[in-house]
Amino acid sequence: MKTALLIGATGLVGNYLLRQLLSDNRFATIKIFVRRPTGFKNPAKLEEHIVNFDEPEKWQHLLAGDVLFSTLGTTLRQAGSHHAQYKVDYTYQYRAAEAAAQNGVKTYVLVSSASADPDAFVFYMRMKGELERSIKRLPFQRIRIIQPGMLAGNRPEPRLAERIALPLAALLARVPGLAPYRPIHGREVANAMINAALDEKPGVQIDSLEGVFKRAAE
Repeated sequence: MKTALLIGATGLVGNYLLRQLLSDNRFATIKIFVRRPTGFKNPAKLEEHIVNFDEPEKWQHLLAGDVLFSTLGTTLRQAGSHHAQYKVDYTYQYRAAEAAAQNGVKTYVLVSSASADPDAFVFYMRMKGELERSIKRLPFQRIRIIQPGMLAGNRPEPRLAERIALPLAALLARVPGLAPYRPIHGREVANAMINAALDEKPGVQIDSLEGVFKRAAE
């Protein structure tokens, strides 16, 4: 059985992922690194580490196991500025990945975004693309990047824009050729991440849009 590491357990995908990992017998230990308590209790499997992501030197040695799942992220509104959002979505995730690679973790699974591109004009897509590019340079045996479209599910902090956009996206997905852009539930993304982590093929694999649905159904 494997030891899973998870950063971002309090977000939409991270919360579903944590629930699935705790009920998955293929994983014996789940180590989560969070800024505040999650409320989950499972003494047999769960190790919850409350950390300051600005002080990785105090906890990065704990990033030891078989696979690191990275679902950390925030919005521009929550962060307050592009600089602050970049620190959460890029810097914190990259530092954790770098430490895990140095500690001998073999597999890394990142939830990114469809249309991530380091040369994108849109800040969010460019930020996600820059992270993907940096992650690919780290010495993991296996790198899995999940690029979903619009996410559906119960967020701890509801987003007005998504409540408006999700029904429209679901409607547009009925148009021929646009089905891959239909919303995907956070539970499915979490399942896709687990399936990707258990794929033993070496190297980098990227699942985007329809590919995420297929990975979730494996």
